[in-house]
Amino acid sequence: MPEVTLYFWITKVLTTGMGETTSDFLAQHIDPVIAVGLGFVAFAAAMLLQLRATRYTAWIYWTAVVMVSVFGTMAADVLHVQFKIPYTVSTAFFSVVLAVVLVAWYKVEGTLSIHSIHTRSRELFYWATVLTTFALGTAAGDLTAMNLHLGYWASGLLFAVLIAIPALAHWRFGMNPIGAFWFAYIITRPLGASFADWMAVSHARGGLAWGTGPVSLGWAVVILGFVVYLAVSRKDVAEREQG
Repeated sequence: MPEVTLYFWITKVLTTGMGETTSDFLAQHIDPVIAVGLGFVAFAAAMLLQLRATRYTAWIYWTAVVMVSVFGTMAADVLHVQFKIPYTVSTAFFSVVLAVVLVAWYKVEGTLSIHSIHTRSRELFYWATVLTTFALGTAAGDLTAMNLHLGYWASGLLFAVLIAIPALAHWRFGMNPIGAFWFAYIITRPLGASFADWMAVSHARGGLAWGTGPVSLGWAVVILGFVVYLAVSRKDVAEREQG
């Protein structure tokens, strides 16, 4: 796993936005069933590559995160678009699933720290948690933007405020760092997705109307820049792995 630095959080937010608009782009331009199938294949291939890696490698890890973002978005959207499940229900559902995964992880391993992921079991729990947070974040972001009628820009601002809460709580009130981490991690999903949607959707929906394709490409280029920088500088590699 990478070290949790400012670069980690920036890149994570970027992947959430790219995953949101890429999922929408695929659903708009090809058959949704084929789109979900392609998303799953890409997700499975990226996860296989990540699980076969013997140590943290920036491009492998962040490719996996991007594919989780795309497929996690599709998983949440399928419930609403194909099965007509309200965002309130899907948000509650993924919240319960996330709680179950975290409880199972803690019961089996005794910790939820990403700094202790040195076994296959812990890595599988980690990626199951990550996938669930993406699906939950997607549903929650759509809930605030559409059901609560905040729109994408206001939703993005709301989640920008919320993501500062765990940092403040940890610094000022001594909040458990692992709890603070996962709280912030969940919020990165609707934060990035809300701003990406705001850039992509039409003026009638309160957006900039740049389109899902250009926004996805633009965010992908920025992500690539960060990943290349991290791969070269190794600023997110723990000291134990650099030796």
